Amino acid sequence: MHNSPGKTYKPLLDIRAPHQFRLFHLSGWQWQQGFILLLSDILALAIAWQIARYLNQFYSPIPQQLVWWVWLGIPSPFWIFAGVTLIFFAYGDLYSSSTKAQNYVRAGQLISLVFLLCLVLIYFYDPKIDPPRSLFFTTWCSSVGLVIGLRLLLALVLPQLKQTTVPVFIIAPAERLNKLAEIVQRRGSATSLRRVRYQVVGAALASTANSPATLKAIIKSGATEVLAENLPQTKLASTLYWRLRRSGIPLRLIPSSLEMLHRRGVSDIFAGMPTLKVETPILVGWDYRLKRWLDFIGALLGLIFLSPLFVGVAIAIKASSPGPIFFRQERIGLHDKIFQVWKFRTMVTNASALQAQLEAQNKTKDGIMFKMERDPRIIPIGHFLRRTSIDELPQLFNVLLGQMSLVGPRPLPLRDVERFEDWHHIRHQVLPGITGLWQISGRSDIEDFNDAARLDLYYIDNWSLNLDLDILVETVRIVLFGKGAY
Repeated sequence: MHNSPGKTYKPLLDIRAPHQFRLFHLSGWQWQQGFILLLSDILALAIAWQIARYLNQFYSPIPQQLVWWVWLGIPSPFWIFAGVTLIFFAYGDLYSSSTKAQNYVRAGQLISLVFLLCLVLIYFYDPKIDPPRSLFFTTWCSSVGLVIGLRLLLALVLPQLKQTTVPVFIIAPAERLNKLAEIVQRRGSATSLRRVRYQVVGAALASTANSPATLKAIIKSGATEVLAENLPQTKLASTLYWRLRRSGIPLRLIPSSLEMLHRRGVSDIFAGMPTLKVETPILVGWDYRLKRWLDFIGALLGLIFLSPLFVGVAIAIKASSPGPIFFRQERIGLHDKIFQVWKFRTMVTNASALQAQLEAQNKTKDGIMFKMERDPRIIPIGHFLRRTSIDELPQLFNVLLGQMSLVGPRPLPLRDVERFEDWHHIRHQVLPGITGLWQISGRSDIEDFNDAARLDLYYIDNWSLNLDLDILVETVRIVLFGKGAY
């Protein structure tokens, strides 16, 4: 390139090069969150180590050959183990501001990996040293349990301590801009250990997504996140991503179901073509079998420990309204099979007959689900039971019977399913659940069933044990601190 006389030449940067060098693009709260998680992990590992030392000191204490120094009353193996574990956690993004920080299964896997590495290193250090097996297994199990336990506790409590406002720039087709802006403004979230409220600070048409003018508008708006849908096809699909990354702005894409499948793929070259290979796991189906075992154990333990609550609720219902304690209703389950769902009764006994008179006051736009803010059929104690979701607890019996899971798409009444479009029935390909993704995504604010159905399909596309755990934790948080059904 030739420079014109009198003009200053500004070299063009590699598309991957940042505008200015910054080690991290993190807000003050993100730093605080990472630091809190770090302290939580150190505390959990220290407690686990002390428990293991106490239980093993009478039988098989730590070999002296492995104690090189003692600091704060804790021997050197702990500090080495803790340091390596924290490094692995940091490398695995378990201190990031994204949802990766809540990957509890990953945390347990990394701790287990560090333990195995420690065993190998000890062997090569001195093959004659025989680490006490009781000490090893006690420390391993307690480390996994306490680290995950404290992180679950933080996920439950931290969102209540601070609410942040995130400025969002929206890129979408013209017919979707207003709808997305309304949804983003109305609903918040409680992911990544914080409560979030979104503020729309700008918008652009999807057709202009890769233009310099749109990038300038995003930066000028002060947006810290960009939400995009139906981006246009380009020769370089990652053009917008690289441009935003240079400015430290995350990009959120609203994906199609096919793009959800891409997430499970691994980049691979096949016959000279770039492809995404979606592998099957070595142990096929172990995660689903574990889910079903956890369903059964969780439901059984829940019924045992919550039995005093069941008795109290039964007395309150009887005192509040004449009629049975439980309410049974036919709902659609796996593969459109009809089953009886159990709930605590929160309405008058003739509620089903009265619903036809109230259909005109249905709040939902498409009429598929029936919602009223002040439903006259609800008995006095019913408002409390519905707001706290206690009325759903008898569905633990349905879980024990194999008709439901703890987590899954909610089973709906026959009246609702009769109004389904064809694609809505896809949600019936998995077991229904007591709680699900749209129960923790503003269930009383969802006025269009299409939005709820898309969340169900997202759950199916992205299902993992960790996602189930996330939903369960968020459900508990909403029941304790948030808002429930009308």
